[in-house]
Amino acid sequence: MVPDLDFLIRLTEHAGQLLMQGYLKEHQIRHKGRIDLVTEMDKRSEDYLLGEIRAAFPQHSIITEESGYLAGQSEHCWFIDPLDGTSNYAHGVPIFSVTMAYAFQGQVILGVTYDPTRQHCFCAERGQGSYLNNTRVHVSDKTDLLDAMLVTGFPYETDGLHGNNLDHFTTFLQRSQAIRRLGSAAIDIAYVAAGWVDGYWEIGIHPWDIAAGTLLVEEAGGMVTDLQGNRDYFKPPYAMIAANPALHEKMSAAITSDDETRNDVAV
Repeated sequence: MVPDLDFLIRLTEHAGQLLMQGYLKEHQIRHKGRIDLVTEMDKRSEDYLLGEIRAAFPQHSIITEESGYLAGQSEHCWFIDPLDGTSNYAHGVPIFSVTMAYAFQGQVILGVTYDPTRQHCFCAERGQGSYLNNTRVHVSDKTDLLDAMLVTGFPYETDGLHGNNLDHFTTFLQRSQAIRRLGSAAIDIAYVAAGWVDGYWEIGIHPWDIAAGTLLVEEAGGMVTDLQGNRDYFKPPYAMIAANPALHEKMSAAITSDDETRNDVAV
């Protein structure tokens, strides 16, 4: 038995309503890392989502940010981030989301990212297009980096990551029209799917951050790869570029040039 898109939409919207009940209130904050926060609302949202999925699909496996891997049938796998943008949420910045995806036999086929502050529900089913609420969306048609607004983020853990994305950030700052750093990877990618920003790249992300968003972009006519341009991107170390095909090619070329220059200097 497999879920339908309406099931994911219902769950993410209700989890978003739970988050809004705690928004702009004082929170119990702990640190998973030096700058990686988690609040009691992350757990409350996750507990609700896990309970609903386990009740409807008790044999499915689940990968979630707070609880990790919950074993089950490997051909049915859920990816959940119960509160993407926890730092924003804890500080009162209204940019955060609930995001979840369902994969069958290793391929994501359903994905939803819900922004409860704006009641924006971005959703997609493989082969059926991407939607914002009830309106179909498409990636932008920008083909020149100088005309493009890009979006990115920075990893919490920097060990082994060249410059913490700063090298690529500097490159695109010089070549693009603008760069935004919103604080929720799921919203970043959803905005690419909606055509509100033109391209996204990031290193040091996690599968629950991007599972829904990558489907959103692909179903909106965009291209998703790792930083080297490989389509087999959904695996460690989870780094990606998402944009329309023409802009993606130029973003990928810029990152490749960066990496080659860095390697030449190292030699």
